[in-house]
Order: sequence, then structure tokens, then C-alpha cells
Amino acid sequence: MSDRTVTCVKLKKEAPGLPAPPVGGELGQRIFEQVSAEAWKMWLEHQKMLVNEYRLNLADRESRKYLLEQTENYFFGEGADVASGYVPLDK
Repeated sequence: MSDRTVTCVKLKKEAPGLPAPPVGGELGQRIFEQVSAEAWKMWLEHQKMLVNEYRLNLADRESRKYLLEQTENYFFGEGADVASGYVPLDK
């Protein structure tokens, strides 16, 4: 865990940040500066669901592009896609 804190755009609170940018480029830097470690873990679980539901091949350029778009939407946009038929556990 990192000693640095960020004002997390997803959780809307001050929380421990990531130790390093999780992906390259401008998006990775933006996530590093504005997303907490807790919110990143939430995204990884959501990403796993998308990979499984849509049977994404991470070796495929289009699949990786889709996941980067979904990452940006999850944190900074309207929200990421949800797997069809998904029902949150707390519902």
C-alpha cells in the first residue's frame, strides 16, 4: 500500500493511492493521480467480469483497446459496460 493519498474520483473521498501508474500513457497517469487503490481493486474485479462475459482475448489489440476504453469510462465517464444478466450480490 502507498503512503500517498488521493481524492478518489470513484469513491468521492480521500483514500490511499496506487504505488505507481497501473497502465502506461496519459490514462495511467490520470488514474495514478485521481484513483484510490481501493477503487482500482474494484475496477479489476469489474474488468475480470467483462473479460469472462465477452470472452476477451487479452493478446488481441481490439480487446485491449476495449478494456482501456472501459477503464476510462469506469472512472471518468458514464460508467463501464455491465455484463448482461449481471445482478450485484447486494440486490
